[in-house]
Amino acid sequence: METPARSEARLRGGAGIWFRPAYIRFPLGERLLPVPGALPGKMAAQQPLRVLALAGFRQSERGFREKTGALRKALRGRAELVCLSGPHLVTDAAGPEGAGPDSEPCLPEEQPRGWWFSEQEADVFNALSQPTVCRGLEEALGTVAQALKKLGPFDGLLGFSQGAALAALVCALGQAGDTRFPLPRFIILVSGFCPRGLGLKEPILQGPLLLPSLHVFGDTDCVIPSQESMQLASRFTGAITLTHSGGHFIPAAAAQRQAYLKFLDQFAE
Repeated sequence: METPARSEARLRGGAGIWFRPAYIRFPLGERLLPVPGALPGKMAAQQPLRVLALAGFRQSERGFREKTGALRKALRGRAELVCLSGPHLVTDAAGPEGAGPDSEPCLPEEQPRGWWFSEQEADVFNALSQPTVCRGLEEALGTVAQALKKLGPFDGLLGFSQGAALAALVCALGQAGDTRFPLPRFIILVSGFCPRGLGLKEPILQGPLLLPSLHVFGDTDCVIPSQESMQLASRFTGAITLTHSGGHFIPAAAAQRQAYLKFLDQFAE
């Protein structure tokens, strides 16, 4: 019988290398203290990995930071998430990836945004349909390229839902020689899927993507079914999959935390 811990997170493929950090970073300050027993002469602080995190459709920048709060806490000292939302305001209240925006005026960082739309006249997106357009995609790619240039360098990419699809496309373009997108050392895709209707860019995702990847998805995700995430994972060589029993969210319970850390520790310097 499967134990609760195994049912919460099942990690398949790949293997990480565990390490013991030489310092502990306290959350309320920048003071560093050596771990007891650390060897003299090896007291350099372990720098956390920097990860550009792409929000999902209908998520604001502030909302995405809040949604990733548990994950950022779980990765404290190992990885730093820099959150980025899409360039396009989502004015249509209907959509499959979350509740509509507040009726009251809100700050720019609180306004729901998206990376691209699947209809020409409406600010909507459906990951499971075959759209005739991907309106706003070039602006989305430009936003990511600008963030990589101005906020980087980054060790890895993380994407959630539509952000995961975009992150995969960015890596495919980088692998194909697009100089705007230097290949990261790794990618983490949560509730991801293969983007549809990308026209000339679509064949790029058909070939294997040659970078380490962790694919996280829920068994009961009704927005992005697990088979969609598995299809995206199949595009990556040596992909690692982490499943959980929940739905459309970024899991960060104890079982998943260990899986994230084991994956990230492969890239610690």
